[in-house]
Amino acid sequence: MITIEEVLKIHILNIETATSICSVALTKNNELLSHRESDDKNSHSSKLTLFIDEVIKEVDINYTDLDAIAVSKGPGSYTGLRIGVSTAKGLCYALDKPLISVGTLQAMALGLAEKFITEKLFEKSVLFCPMIDARRMEVYSALYDSNNKEVREIRAEIIDKNSFSEFLQNNKIIFFGDGASKCKLVLSHRKNAIFIDDFFPSASFMIEIVNLKFKNKDFEDVAYFEPFYLKDFIPGKPKVKGLY
Repeated sequence: MITIEEVLKIHILNIETATSICSVALTKNNELLSHRESDDKNSHSSKLTLFIDEVIKEVDINYTDLDAIAVSKGPGSYTGLRIGVSTAKGLCYALDKPLISVGTLQAMALGLAEKFITEKLFEKSVLFCPMIDARRMEVYSALYDSNNKEVREIRAEIIDKNSFSEFLQNNKIIFFGDGASKCKLVLSHRKNAIFIDDFFPSASFMIEIVNLKFKNKDFEDVAYFEPFYLKDFIPGKPKVKGLY
């Protein structure tokens, strides 16, 4: 039986720029067709549009063939989020396509959960705690269960030895993301705390969430949508000589 998705051949462009990772994924009917990613520092402004153009050409479609643009909405880097969201909104305006937003931490949790299922390392009681470096001693974090349901809301917080105590008593918690290393020394003494290195956001982790939102027509208002910063942007001193 042919599904509606197969008839329509739904193409969605996914953009992830909430951290130092610049990532783009192009899908058709929930299938990953093309993917570009870079962890080069401060490369978003130079690589994002290049990556988008590359995946479009690789799949041999036109920009007008896209059915929606999806973007990771944060929390995360102020500059990275601005670049990703501005690019996504610009494409939506130019192409008259809907905008879909995905929580960065939620997509990270889903990505790791899928990895655990694939590698048969999965326990139903395990909780996933994606962490993004929020500078200084803070991290952005949340807790998700094995079904990607939010167990504890997103917070900007300083982690101490008592953090997550009520959850660590009865559950193993997997901490990961570029903020997890800041917490490793503080929480590694807890027997149920597990730390995974080198696992970061990717546009490929957004696909399942984006597909469901597209089916439900859960779109953003392109004119008024803003990234989820979680806390106010505090600029530092300019590093260019003569500007401070």
